[in-house]
Amino acid sequence: MLQYPKIDPIAIAIGPLQIHWYGLMYVVGLAAAWWLGRRRAHQLGMSRDDIGDLIFYGALGIILGGRIGYVLFYGFDKLLANPLWLFKVWEGGMSFHGGLTGVLVAAWLFARKHRLAFFQLTDFIAPLVPIGLGAGRLGNFINHELPGRISEVPWAMVWPPMMGLGPEPRHPSSLYEFALEGIVMFVVLWWFSSRPRQRGMTSGLFLLLYGIFRFAVEFVRLPDPQLGFIAFGWLTMGQLLSLPMVLGGLALIAWARRQSVDIAKTMAAS
Repeated sequence: MLQYPKIDPIAIAIGPLQIHWYGLMYVVGLAAAWWLGRRRAHQLGMSRDDIGDLIFYGALGIILGGRIGYVLFYGFDKLLANPLWLFKVWEGGMSFHGGLTGVLVAAWLFARKHRLAFFQLTDFIAPLVPIGLGAGRLGNFINHELPGRISEVPWAMVWPPMMGLGPEPRHPSSLYEFALEGIVMFVVLWWFSSRPRQRGMTSGLFLLLYGIFRFAVEFVRLPDPQLGFIAFGWLTMGQLLSLPMVLGGLALIAWARRQSVDIAKTMAAS
């Protein structure tokens, strides 16, 4: 059994100005995506300076989509009671699935502006995302967010008393997500996309991996207290939102493979 490390969620405090570690994790994720994207800008036939424009679009998609998604998926009752709560971002609450939707919209707009195929762009973006996901999960851990369920594994942690969870050790579920969504996904996607692939294949692999990892970790993570289990006594909102990602990832991979087969047949016939 481990004790939850004592880390102040506030990284820097200058008078009334407070900078939280969670906010810095967004900066880390965006900076990493910018740096990695510049290394592969040639894959899109774009200049390195264009990558900064792409990251700006992505940042807007993440922030707007993540907040709106959280409000709709996890806090709709609060929104109905007080519509202005949507803008109270300092109270926390960001949804990955909402952020993903925001990024897809931003990617569509960017692709349209620069005359790129949509899946050509999403295949480029997919390997850039996991570092930001991993950094965000570290931010969750520092903020004492996403507590796990009670466990007796040797690495289970006793959460801080202010969380009101009791003295029982729990799974460090945010660290599991850091490892899977951040490290494993980055290694796999960066390697997979290092050579030419069928269009849509890398995007499909991203959806499939994230959906599987998130669905699995939800079994050891406490469901959101305002929702609890939404079906069967075990299904969480995170799992429900991840299922379409798994199915969509499989469908996109199948579509990409089918396109390559059709192209090969066409070339052989000619």
